[in-house]
Amino acid sequence: MRLFPGRLPVAIALAIGTTALHAQQEPPLNFGVINQRSVGLTAQAWNPVLTYVSKKSGVPLALKMGKTAPETTAMTERGEHAFAYTNHMFTPARDKLGYKAILRLRGEPIHGAIVVRGDSPVRAARDLDGQKVAFPSREAFVGYWLPMDHLLKAGVKVKPVFAGNQEGAMAQLQVGQVAAAAVNLNLLEKYAKREDFSYRVIWTSEPYLDIPVMAHPALSPATVEAVRSAFLGIDRDPEGRKALQDSAAALEATQLWSFVPVADKDYDNYRRFYLGTSVKAE
Repeated sequence: MRLFPGRLPVAIALAIGTTALHAQQEPPLNFGVINQRSVGLTAQAWNPVLTYVSKKSGVPLALKMGKTAPETTAMTERGEHAFAYTNHMFTPARDKLGYKAILRLRGEPIHGAIVVRGDSPVRAARDLDGQKVAFPSREAFVGYWLPMDHLLKAGVKVKPVFAGNQEGAMAQLQVGQVAAAAVNLNLLEKYAKREDFSYRVIWTSEPYLDIPVMAHPALSPATVEAVRSAFLGIDRDPEGRKALQDSAAALEATQLWSFVPVADKDYDNYRRFYLGTSVKAE
């Protein structure tokens, strides 16, 4: 299989105000982003950042994702992503593909959570037995694997409803279509503030490092380092800060993103979880 199949068509740039034709450029490398929000909102948030990183690193990148998290993860599995913002690649089978974590967003660890509406009579996970619970997808680590593992080990059987992404699960809970939602607690807090949504947390997982940017093993060390350095320096560059401001505006966020380096071994607790979980892969 050819590395990174599905790369975007070669771009031909025309010099503005002249008839000169720039040299044909290399096709951009695909950058995957797991589906936490809608595809449109994800593009608005990530495209300014990827445009900056492409220019700064000299490595052209293009966002490529599916309509749902399973579709996007399948692309990564097939090797269609040179880089991927994902925490779905730590299962035993996917770990063998060789993607390595190289950086992550600066911030506190993430937690899986089971939440209900503020007016819900549900007080504990056991109260959800037999009821509908919204999950982003079967791929979501903090939004499915962690909470479902807790429910199974507690002997609680629920009726899963898969919403496609994190915010979809929150929206189903907000309008009362499900009794609870299993989500990334950090994302829920941002969603609730934006939507003026009242909720109550009934279970929270142990902390895990936030989602990493991972690099395909076939990339050259020079390419990986160029992209990594551009991400790490984005908040210290005026042009980079403008990109971050555009991204924050799309998300209606007040805090700008910044990135910090990680070692792949920093994510070993994900790997240990998958070895001991009660959840069965589909």
